[in-house]
Amino acid sequence: MLQLINLKNTLLVGAVTLLASCSGQKEVKMGSYAYDAQFLKENGIEYTELVSADGNSKVMIVPAWQGRVMTTSASGDEGDSYGWINYRFIREGKVSPQFNPVGGEERFWLGPEGGPFSLYFKEGQEQVYDNWIVPTVLDTEAFAIKSQDDSSVHFVKNTRLTNASGTTFDMNIDRTVSLMNTDEVAADFGIQLSPGMKIVAYKSENKITNTGDSVWTKEGGLVSVWMLGCFNPTPTTTVFIPYKEDAEGTIVNDEYFGKIPADRLIKEEGIIYFKIDGKYRSKLGLPASRATSLCGSYDSSKGVLTILWCSLPETPSAYVNGQWGPQEDPFAGDVINSYNDGPVEDGSIMGPFYEIETSSPGAELVPGASLVHTQKVIHIQGEDGQLAPIVQKLFGADLNVIKTKFQ
Repeated sequence: MLQLINLKNTLLVGAVTLLASCSGQKEVKMGSYAYDAQFLKENGIEYTELVSADGNSKVMIVPAWQGRVMTTSASGDEGDSYGWINYRFIREGKVSPQFNPVGGEERFWLGPEGGPFSLYFKEGQEQVYDNWIVPTVLDTEAFAIKSQDDSSVHFVKNTRLTNASGTTFDMNIDRTVSLMNTDEVAADFGIQLSPGMKIVAYKSENKITNTGDSVWTKEGGLVSVWMLGCFNPTPTTTVFIPYKEDAEGTIVNDEYFGKIPADRLIKEEGIIYFKIDGKYRSKLGLPASRATSLCGSYDSSKGVLTILWCSLPETPSAYVNGQWGPQEDPFAGDVINSYNDGPVEDGSIMGPFYEIETSSPGAELVPGASLVHTQKVIHIQGEDGQLAPIVQKLFGADLNVIKTKFQ
């Protein structure tokens, strides 16, 4: 999560169902994919969908919001909606010149956020919230659909950005979101998926190309592909992230918003456990020396396992540092981040939601060259007995330990 917009916590109250516009249709339950689809329609937000042949796996994408995946379902319209959507903000219908926090479970951004090469602060400005502005290409500008079929949609966008050191980046953004079927997921991850499981999975390939005349160098600052996903927190959700035990250096940066208390962050036997309840604002990050390509979360009350995989470079690379203000090393950034929302000093809260984020290395590109960051998001809903072997195989972790770590 980024720095906070001071929005009052106006939770939805009253009706928990949304009546369909046509008489005789079923009630649409809050928390379902159908509810979120109806909500966006009623508020004038156009979306496109990727849908599996059986209609169970659904991925909802909004071109006007940079080809953002807003939410998904593993059980069709009546299934649980996995992405967090900011109903209050969208319902107000206002456009902020600073940031429009609509939510969504996978959005395309660029880093770094802070430091001498920030894309979110102007040159010479103090890096405080009042001066922080999300570039319009990442906030209010639509991405054009270049091509689309039942299983994928391809977006493109040209832009120019200037960082806090005055370096200009001319670039083409190319983003493709593709639905993955069960066989692809099983083959890609070497896991077995039983027929009783509910699953939705998608892959996004996010490419940036230097379309200018100058080389992108560390001296002028680099940009990175930064993917952020907003999900719904619960008292029974835990984020778990494997880390390399034999590496050197800091295991986890847990001081973005003040040090995370020990009863909310546990590091042991190669796994980081992070309590996700939407009640305590905190963020952590794994540096390149410690990160693997995987992170995950598990909501034990609904039996929802979320797996997030990202591509990593084959050789050591520089990752941009997104922390605000002066930096000792602008290229000592994180590969994987997670954020738990919670109230700030005045008691207000934007969500609650939680985030899992991944970043590419900084793009050192000559004119015409490209960098690609690939991400796969998989939601599997099932029984503990079905999910435990998957968690053991991919993460080397015990699902029961994850389930009970903060209970």
